[in-house]
Amino acid sequence: MSGAGKTVQEGVTLDPVTLAVLKGRLEQIADEMDATLYRSAFNPIIAEARDACHGLYHAETGATLVQGTTGLPIFVGAMAFAVKAVIDKVARDGGLQEGDTFLFNDPYDGGTHLNDFRLVRPIFRQGRLFCWLASVGHWLDIGGNVPGGFNARATESFQEGVRFPPVKLIGAGRMNEDILAILAANSRVPQSNFGDLNGQLNALDLGEKRLRGLLDDYGDETVTTALDVLTARAEAMMRETIKALPDGDYTFEDYLDNDGVTNDKLTIALTLTIKGDGMVLDFSASSKPCAGPLNIAYSTAVACCYVALKHVFTDVPANAGCLAPIRFVIPDTTLLGVSAPKPVGGYTETILRVIGTVFGALAKAMPDQAMAAPFGTINALSMAGHRANGQRYVMFSFFGGGLGGNPESDGLSHGNNPISMATIPPAEILEASYPVMFTQWALRPDSAGAGTHRGGLGAIYEIETLSPDGADVFLLGERGRFAPFGVNGGQAAALNRFTWQSDTGEQTPPLASKITDVKLAHGRHVRLETPGGGGWGQPSARDPGLVARDVRLGYVSTAHALSDYAVVVSSDGVLDAQATKALREGAR
Repeated sequence: MSGAGKTVQEGVTLDPVTLAVLKGRLEQIADEMDATLYRSAFNPIIAEARDACHGLYHAETGATLVQGTTGLPIFVGAMAFAVKAVIDKVARDGGLQEGDTFLFNDPYDGGTHLNDFRLVRPIFRQGRLFCWLASVGHWLDIGGNVPGGFNARATESFQEGVRFPPVKLIGAGRMNEDILAILAANSRVPQSNFGDLNGQLNALDLGEKRLRGLLDDYGDETVTTALDVLTARAEAMMRETIKALPDGDYTFEDYLDNDGVTNDKLTIALTLTIKGDGMVLDFSASSKPCAGPLNIAYSTAVACCYVALKHVFTDVPANAGCLAPIRFVIPDTTLLGVSAPKPVGGYTETILRVIGTVFGALAKAMPDQAMAAPFGTINALSMAGHRANGQRYVMFSFFGGGLGGNPESDGLSHGNNPISMATIPPAEILEASYPVMFTQWALRPDSAGAGTHRGGLGAIYEIETLSPDGADVFLLGERGRFAPFGVNGGQAAALNRFTWQSDTGEQTPPLASKITDVKLAHGRHVRLETPGGGGWGQPSARDPGLVARDVRLGYVSTAHALSDYAVVVSSDGVLDAQATKALREGAR
């Protein structure tokens, strides 16, 4: 109920200014938790790439209350299921106390894949559970057949690493040292994991301190009311946003190259139904569970739909309320709703394709706001071996590419995928942390999908191993056979390409985008050429001056300027306006 610009709920009155202040302070708590972990983690994938997140979750349901502005949204969406898993454990076992902290990485019960470790902590006020704080971060190595965990040939989760159900790491403030010993014994780089764990614990400590300070300042009832109001507003805004779209069924499908075990393509198929102020996302026509690690669990599938919708409906607040008008149909007969022990280590590739299908279906419902496909692969590359002093190392990193063209502009070149606020780890940090050297780090010419607004460019990375005994190399990627799509007449982008040097010359993966057990000798290179983004709109409608500029900058070759855009440009980037006009008029 509201009146005179104020919100009244359960006897607590909130004016708009107070509500805005509380919203900002709650988000700041999550942001500070993120920053604490980024600054203290041992692992560059957390410290530099920000492969982590934090949030506040509902005491009874585990629903997302608050997320920060820098963490991975895909983690935030899945974390609601993770917190609910802890709530269910407590309901079964009892014994919840102030000072408890739970740890787990179970990908089938609110997790994503085994490398992503979650910490969940209850916050009590006057003996009553107020909410949960949660932290998740990607640890470098947790056992399994392949250093780094991205085993493209895994056929069950046991080959991907050690799996932890929710366990009480800290009971009433006391650390369970036995769990730490188990964690250390199941990693090739236990010191890195131990540093990341302590960073996450420090983040929870700070979050608890900040939240208690906020509650002391405003009172528990006032903050609870603010959280309820923000959730209700998100639902109302999402319903109004959906209501503005035309009713109907909108279908779209895209493909994964293969599952790493067999060479058959995998289909991600969506029927998006809009009716009134509700929406149904039905993935029933997607491929069945696959043999390799491209499966995901139901919670992960829901989380990536949440990310996709938030990319399109940017004004809707980011909490559980925005999903209230959405119904998900994700059968366990598809690769999007599997259970143990189906392998899920390559979940990053599948969620990107799910996000892309949501973009593609919404593009049919709202073509004026359509976005072309981003490059759509993290290219999970691991290099492992021994340093000159004999110490074991595991380098894992993901890499950038082009984002899709959109109604307002070209796509971003060398960006990260739309699953996160993560950044691409800098070459200097990776070189300082591991015995590798980047011999090339550059934009990839002619990799963007042509369009009125072209896609962003992909990138070229060439890495030399400096390990005296060489390195073992593993890649779990995608888009080696099915290119990022364009929309509204835009063209597809370039395919992903991976090569390495061997005694018999340059080699490429038989399965296009996935390979295990590559032995790279000292001083030899691997080379990764990532896709660009798809194009938006007819290429022939692009301003010839912009095409000539792209040629001068090295983004587009003269050959592609001619074939894709019907623009005649000299090798030094000078536009031949008369020849271009004649060529375009002749093509009509």
